Amino acid sequence: MQFDWLPDTPWGDPACVLVGALSHSSKCRGVFSDGHTTGHITECLDGVLRRIGGTTRRWRTDRMAGVVIPGTKDLTPAFADVAKFYGAAVDICPRGRAKRKGVVEAANKYLTQGWWRSAEVGTPERAQESLDSFCRSVADQRQRGDTTVAGLADKERLGPLPATPYPAIIEVTSKVTPSALVCFDGNFYSVPPGLIGSETTLRTGLRAGKIDIYSASGALVTTHVRTPKGRRAIVRAPEHRAALEALVLDGFSTDVPCRRKTNRPPGDGAKGRRGDPAR
Repeated sequence: MQFDWLPDTPWGDPACVLVGALSHSSKCRGVFSDGHTTGHITECLDGVLRRIGGTTRRWRTDRMAGVVIPGTKDLTPAFADVAKFYGAAVDICPRGRAKRKGVVEAANKYLTQGWWRSAEVGTPERAQESLDSFCRSVADQRQRGDTTVAGLADKERLGPLPATPYPAIIEVTSKVTPSALVCFDGNFYSVPPGLIGSETTLRTGLRAGKIDIYSASGALVTTHVRTPKGRRAIVRAPEHRAALEALVLDGFSTDVPCRRKTNRPPGDGAKGRRGDPAR
């Protein structure tokens, strides 16, 4: 199985989409992510494997960040543990030998031409649903001799997957909005209003049920129950809501009297326009 990142999104922003393709059948799947860290790659990789239905004995990839130690051909210790967890060995493409992973390069080109340019989506969540549907209903039905891509993939002997994903840690830096919220996985989580405008770090495990939020100094600020990805939900703790309401109400004052309405008769310009039939 070969892995590579898809370059851009249909809406023009840089994409974090890991694509995996089987070398024999060319069956491919892709998963959207929020970053290129080892934790994000592990989350995407687990999603690709479960969409394909298993894992191969060997994976091939280039020197992508989070997989290979920069400037070397050695795996990062974290990703080496990931590969061992799924029972696979990793082959790194030598420098200048990108064609060693030509199957996934062809899959990227096919997805770009067949789905990317005409996909009517505006968010990563909608794009993920659309990409999954396209792969099942269109990409898997491509003819390969007297069978299809899906038919060839059914004959490939893939190894089983662990019941649970690798317990990777995912960290994302997010700036607190004026509403005392931080964004993660398409949802918004509350923090104390005193952190408005500052940077925070959100930390969670792969498919974990909770998410921890840390301040710029590294102190734990709050913990929330994690909401499923892409719901656009706002998770606000009662104490954060009360503090934000108090902050907003403190900005109002009843000491200043209301401005009374004044008499403002129309000027000569307004009278001229009012009497002009052409207007």
